[in-house]
Amino acid sequence: MHFAYLPLTITHIKEEIPEVKTFVFANDDAAAITYAPGQYLTLVAQDAQMEVRRSYSITSSPALGEPLSIGVKRIENGLLSRRLIDHAKVGDQLLTIGAAGFFTLPDNLKAYQQVFFWAAGSGITPIYALLKTILFQHPAIAVVLIYSNHEPGTTIFYTELQQLEKQFSKRLTIKFLFSVSPRLDQARLHKDLLKRIVKELATTSMSEIVCYVCGPENYRRLCLYGLREIGVPAQNIRQETFSTTKVQVRETPPDVQPHNVSVHFNGETFWFEAQYPATLLQAAKKAGLSLPYSCEAGRCGNCAATCLAGNVWMSYNEVLTDKEMAQGLILTCVGYAVAGDVVLAID
Repeated sequence: MHFAYLPLTITHIKEEIPEVKTFVFANDDAAAITYAPGQYLTLVAQDAQMEVRRSYSITSSPALGEPLSIGVKRIENGLLSRRLIDHAKVGDQLLTIGAAGFFTLPDNLKAYQQVFFWAAGSGITPIYALLKTILFQHPAIAVVLIYSNHEPGTTIFYTELQQLEKQFSKRLTIKFLFSVSPRLDQARLHKDLLKRIVKELATTSMSEIVCYVCGPENYRRLCLYGLREIGVPAQNIRQETFSTTKVQVRETPPDVQPHNVSVHFNGETFWFEAQYPATLLQAAKKAGLSLPYSCEAGRCGNCAATCLAGNVWMSYNEVLTDKEMAQGLILTCVGYAVAGDVVLAID
């Protein structure tokens, strides 16, 4: 059973900065895709008889009625990004399995008074959609954006962000950090600068601030540690990673015996056997079942499922919060059935 692919037709291409482009899709095609700001779109392509999936952040805001669009940065060895940046043209059709991701606004957004966005480089792409949504749809919330780049000329959405700051001058504060700045203490984000910025711009208590962080791994780690040190609760910090590098985990599941797995998916139920070293996702593939996935590294959340019965052990998780795991969410790409059979549901 193969996952249904949805076609998308490119209607507009805009170069934001060298090697970064926005791709806009036809409304008729995109109508079949529901998404939330902060999520990504997973595209599918064939290469040498092998299916390749890559995820790109959605930059449009559904609340604003904008046409579905994604931001793509050219990666030197990136199969799909090179194809898109170098060769894609208006009228081309792409295939997607739809939108996914957990880098979204909290259900209880009214519980927060202020949102801090921390972005570096192309990390602005999912944040851009979140930023626009809050500004236009949630007038009671103040917003701060800290955005690190080399220089203004390599800053994605630089003009658009300046316009938003002017339009929402009473609610939006933006600090652009440029590594070419002669002021070395403000050229790059560091822990002391992070703490000074929050102290200067926070208008409420740390418990009423929610933070979104997107950028390279070292940048995200810096933000996470710095924010935790000044009292921002862990559950108030959300991170997005663009890395698909698999983390080598030496630990093995507490149970390596074969177990039966049933999956409720697309209105049907499927059964297969899973056993270490194959993950749940790999076992499903072997059984001919094509489930949603992208990174296969426990870093994007595209493969998330709800465990309805049994136990799933995960070798790595950079996506799900403790609350989400307590609700039964697991990642099939790094998950293993342990201590018996497992029943999963995929929305």
